[in-house]
Amino acid sequence: MASLAQQFTGLRCSPLSTSRLSKPFSPTQTKTTLLPIVSASVISNAQTKERLKLKEIFEEAQERCRTAPMEGVSFNLHSFYSALEKYDFNSEIGTKVKGVIFHTDNKGALVDITAKSSAHLKVEDACMHKIKHVEEVGLVPGVKEEFVIIGENEDDDSLILSLKTIQFELAWERCRQLQAEDVVVKGRVVGANKGGVVAVVEGLRGFVPFSQLSTKSTAEELIEKDIPLKFVEVDEEQSRLVLSNRKAMADNQAQLGIGSVVLGTVQSLKPYGAFIDIGGINGLLHVSQISHDRVSDIATVLQPGDTLKVMILSHDRERGRVSLSTKKLEPTPGDMIRNPTLVFEKAEEMAQTFRQRIAQAEAMARADMLRFQPESGLTLSSDGILGPVTSDLPIEGLDLSDVPSAVTE
Repeated sequence: MASLAQQFTGLRCSPLSTSRLSKPFSPTQTKTTLLPIVSASVISNAQTKERLKLKEIFEEAQERCRTAPMEGVSFNLHSFYSALEKYDFNSEIGTKVKGVIFHTDNKGALVDITAKSSAHLKVEDACMHKIKHVEEVGLVPGVKEEFVIIGENEDDDSLILSLKTIQFELAWERCRQLQAEDVVVKGRVVGANKGGVVAVVEGLRGFVPFSQLSTKSTAEELIEKDIPLKFVEVDEEQSRLVLSNRKAMADNQAQLGIGSVVLGTVQSLKPYGAFIDIGGINGLLHVSQISHDRVSDIATVLQPGDTLKVMILSHDRERGRVSLSTKKLEPTPGDMIRNPTLVFEKAEEMAQTFRQRIAQAEAMARADMLRFQPESGLTLSSDGILGPVTSDLPIEGLDLSDVPSAVTE
């Protein structure tokens, strides 16, 4: 009752109206007025209990923080340091970091490298080749790559990344490997100066001095042409790449054995024959060496850009001339006109037969010489070959253009 009395403290009742419209006082009206007051008292008691409960929880938590702050907590000090190591990295220039691209535009890409802010990859640093948009080289949101830090943006302290730098490093490493292996590579001539031509190899611009060019073409004629090259000097520190076409051509020529079959591409057609590119060397396929059957119009058999197999008939290294033949590779006279595919399929087999016949002819010629030199002691082998080829033979081999074919003409 005491609390109920407190509820009534300070309450004022409006005076009863004396109007004839006023209803007389009744016990029913008094009972109805008391219901909200009792309900408010019950709510007040519930709120008080809730506050007491929260106070106990708070005091208990405060005591636990004072006496045992880490009890029941899985994240400890070691976990904290581990998290720092995971998200902290060396942001010095030259450091390689891994990141995920999450936005691209015509200026470049934004990369998440788990730093305090996103890093920026400019479009000019996205590739060693010139591009207009990073997506041209497959750099789209979600792609994960390794980048190298090349700078810092002063406006927002974000890092500037590069893929081009890494690509150049790999290109130099590849060139050093190719130089060590002493292999012949293809280079696209893209420019020229007073000392030579500039060719692109493995994405790098190399210099080919005029003294290292074996072709008689002018520098202007070589622009946008592919030429065989070998490495002379690979110096990444000095950004110096020197190449030689002459050394590459010498290697190619050494492989042009008489009677060997090589793959070539038709470069141009002339009334007297077709010029064939065989590994950077232009050889002549004379009209008389295309087929056993007469060829009145070369264009009916060959077209520029055609790929075909040819046999080396002769090779004049001093004059840089190579004579070729498809006629010697025909299983049946006229196959080069009617069925060139069959000629190319049987090329190695026909060339082997041709070389055996040549070897036997040479052996018989040397055997005839022995009649006048019996003291040499040489004898014919079971294959009809008389010992090794002597130094009396020309270094470029024999001209075999007039040797009869294995098939009847």
